Amino acid sequence: MLGQSIQGKSVIVTGASKGIGKGIARVFARHGAKVLVVGRDLKSAEATAKDFTDAGWIASGFSADVTKLGDMEKMAKTAAERHGGVDVLCANAGVFPQVKIEDMSPETWDEVQATNLKGTFLSVKACIPFLKKSGEGRIVITSSITGPVTGFPGWTHYGATKAGQLGFMRTACMEVAKYGITVNAVLPGNVMTEGLIELGEDYMKGMAAAVPMGKLGNVEDIGHAALFLASREAGYITGQTIIVDGGQILPESQDALSQM
Repeated sequence: MLGQSIQGKSVIVTGASKGIGKGIARVFARHGAKVLVVGRDLKSAEATAKDFTDAGWIASGFSADVTKLGDMEKMAKTAAERHGGVDVLCANAGVFPQVKIEDMSPETWDEVQATNLKGTFLSVKACIPFLKKSGEGRIVITSSITGPVTGFPGWTHYGATKAGQLGFMRTACMEVAKYGITVNAVLPGNVMTEGLIELGEDYMKGMAAAVPMGKLGNVEDIGHAALFLASREAGYITGQTIIVDGGQILPESQDALSQM
C-alpha cells in the first residue's frame, strides 16, 4: 500500500506552517512520518505541528529562513537530532507577490529569487549529508505550472524561479544519484490556499472556470503527489515532474472548455 514505506521516515517540509506546505506536511504526518514543520515564524510552525500531534501524529516546529545557509544547516541537524536522521526533504518554501515588470523593483525581484530559487538550493545543500546516510533519500521540490508551462501577468519573477527550480533539479538529481537519492518536482496548478483566497473571489471563480474538472485543487492533492515521489515505490523515478492541476494546462482555448 502506497504510504507504508513512509512510516517512521524523517521528513522536513519548508514553508510548512500554511498553504501547500501545510498540506504536504499533513499528508506525510498522517502516513506515519516524523515531520519537521519549518517556517519563518516559530509560533506558526509550532501551531501547525501541534495540530498534527493533537491528531496523534509525530511532528515538531522549527523556525528558519531558507535564504540563509546557516539556518538550513541548523534545520537539517535539528531534524536528525529529533527524528533520527533526514530521509525526505520537501523544498516547498516560496513567495509570490504579484507585480508587473514596469512596477517591479530590483529588490522585489531579488527577494523572490532568494526565497524560491536560492532557498531551494540552500535547503538541498544542507540536507544532502544527512540524505546520503538514509540510503533512500528523497528530495521533492514544489515548483509550479507558472513558469515551466504557463505564464500570468504579474509573476515574471515567480515564473523565473519556478522554471529555474526544474533546471536545478535536472542536474542535482545526477549529482546525488550515486547515493540513492532521488530529486523530483510537483507542479501545482491553482490550489485553494490562504494566498489564493487573498486574490479575491472573482479570481478564484475565474481560475476554477479554466479547469476542466471545474474546481480548484486542495493542498492535500499536492501532498499526495509528494508522498508518492518520496515513497520506496518511486525509487526509480528521478529528475521528473508531476503536474497536479485538474487538467488546467490542457485546453488550447477557452472555447475548448465550452465544447465539453
